[in-house]
Amino acid sequence: MSQELTASLNEQMNFEFYSAHVYLAMAAYCSSKSLDGFANFFIVQAEEERFHGMKIYKFLNDRGQRATLAALPEPKNEYDSMLDVFEHGYAHEQQNTKKFYNLADIALNEREHATMYFLKWFIDEQVEEEALFDNIIQKLRRIEKDSNAFYMLDAEFGKRSFTAPAE
Repeated sequence: MSQELTASLNEQMNFEFYSAHVYLAMAAYCSSKSLDGFANFFIVQAEEERFHGMKIYKFLNDRGQRATLAALPEPKNEYDSMLDVFEHGYAHEQQNTKKFYNLADIALNEREHATMYFLKWFIDEQVEEEALFDNIIQKLRRIEKDSNAFYMLDAEFGKRSFTAPAE
């Protein structure tokens, strides 16, 4: 594995840990508004992102490369509304997708087949993540000021949990 690919995988691993940080900040915002279901949604998102970071960490180690951790930037902590929170989450997922595409391009150019295969799982995951956020944004726009529907969505998110996929 080239130094460029190793460095790029480390960068992505750190971005996954940063993503967990971003989602925990979103959860804290939701909690401050007494929206525990929405907070739970983002806590689960944070758990998923940590899982993704550790998946890259393990891959690097399995390939005889060193995982290196970097400092995390401060995430955004204030939002205007739940719609604003999810729009920022969606934009974050879109940014993450681009980062995985760039990483896959490096692996493809280097003909690093093991890494290309490894990254396919993440690219598939990004399709699901973007669809999830887009779907929630559409729901939030539809319900607008319908407080009953809003609180039903909050209750639905309170039931969400994370189970690591089988390897």
